[in-house]
Amino acid sequence: MPKLTLALALCVLVALAGTLSYSAYLVVGVLADYLGTGRGMAGLLLGALFARFPWASKGKLRIVGLLPKPVRRPVMASLLALCLLHFLSRGDYVPAAFAGFAAAFVLTFPWLRRTMFDRVRSSVFNFAGQNRPQSIDDDVIEGEFKERKD
Repeated sequence: MPKLTLALALCVLVALAGTLSYSAYLVVGVLADYLGTGRGMAGLLLGALFARFPWASKGKLRIVGLLPKPVRRPVMASLLALCLLHFLSRGDYVPAAFAGFAAAFVLTFPWLRRTMFDRVRSSVFNFAGQNRPQSIDDDVIEGEFKERKD
């Protein structure tokens, strides 16, 4: 049973990688069409836009790039939305579906990652024998009260 689960997870990851790679191919093509250049130049422009490089500053290793971290995901989503609208306006529904799926994945990835990490963490803590609180409510204040004898 675990081998089947692992094989299924591997197949899903391969399908996801293929879908996202094809979506990137579509985005490069649409961007090349709008810029009036070839796919190679559009790919180089996107590569330069999203590239990240290691940088040593004040004795600390950092990663720097042209786009700051909070801007990268919205730029990716807007490029995928442009690609989606381009294909919908031309009536090409299959490439539009790929671009829409990729945009949805880019937007929901932080939530998916957090959910999967919490699920794996909870199973590891249960396996290790550690007791975790089942639900954490921020509105409840817990405390102990003892009476003092006067």
